Amino acid sequence: MPDSPQRIRIGHSPDPDDAFMFYALTSGAIDTGNRQYEHVLVDIDTLNEEAKNGTYEVSAVSIRSFPTISDRYSLMNCGASMGEGYGPMVISRRPMSADELGNVVVAVPGKSTSAYMTLRLAMGELNVDEVPFDEILPKVLAGEYEAGVIIHEGQLTWENEGAFLVIDLGIWWNEYTGLPLPLGGNVVRRDIGRSLSNEIAMDVRRSIEHALQNPELALDFARQWGRGIDERTNEKFVRMYVNQRTVDYGEDGREAIRLFLRMGQGIGLISSDFDIDGMEFVGS
Repeated sequence: MPDSPQRIRIGHSPDPDDAFMFYALTSGAIDTGNRQYEHVLVDIDTLNEEAKNGTYEVSAVSIRSFPTISDRYSLMNCGASMGEGYGPMVISRRPMSADELGNVVVAVPGKSTSAYMTLRLAMGELNVDEVPFDEILPKVLAGEYEAGVIIHEGQLTWENEGAFLVIDLGIWWNEYTGLPLPLGGNVVRRDIGRSLSNEIAMDVRRSIEHALQNPELALDFARQWGRGIDERTNEKFVRMYVNQRTVDYGEDGREAIRLFLRMGQGIGLISSDFDIDGMEFVGS
């Protein structure tokens, strides 16, 4: 008698790179045995909060928030969103120097996000407001905020929409460390057991590999989450954040995560009690 289906909920962001990454799981393009995946689309700041309660068996989270949920979740070795010399950007509605950010209120996509911690590492403490990520660029252009930190596809559309670049945090990080900027990762809940955790990590990895090897359908699926971006911009954005690094962090990717969290401890955003050197990466 076959095993009863195992329902596994994956919480992830409603954006093109996550949609591309999970296309094969969503569409049933790969065999996952008796593991049935259900996708729940939620913005990253909410996912970080839900993870504190262990809401989903699998979730995308900000690397910055992982230490706060590490008692409930383990970090997978696949599913990374890393900036290879690019990343979140601070934009403004008028030409502005980075030094001027200390005189304005900056809209940020949640203090639980890696984008916020990178801003803090680069610029120190600033006066910020938390704003849903997809409202930041419109609110800056409308004059509700002088500056804001943009993530997702806004990193490719800001100039055409009339904004000005203050600082590219991905470039700053790369010049400072020589490493990729760790932004997001996938976690799996500890209470489901190591064996099932490894199977899920392998399913996610195969889903990413399937999309990279069969990009046309996955890109077409991903476009519906691009908030009106064209086909070329959709593909460019997806390729920025779904690549071989997403299949496997690599040793330098894992080291980038450790350094990012260690620097976060240095400014008090990551608990000093978190054991960075003891981190495991499921599926590595």
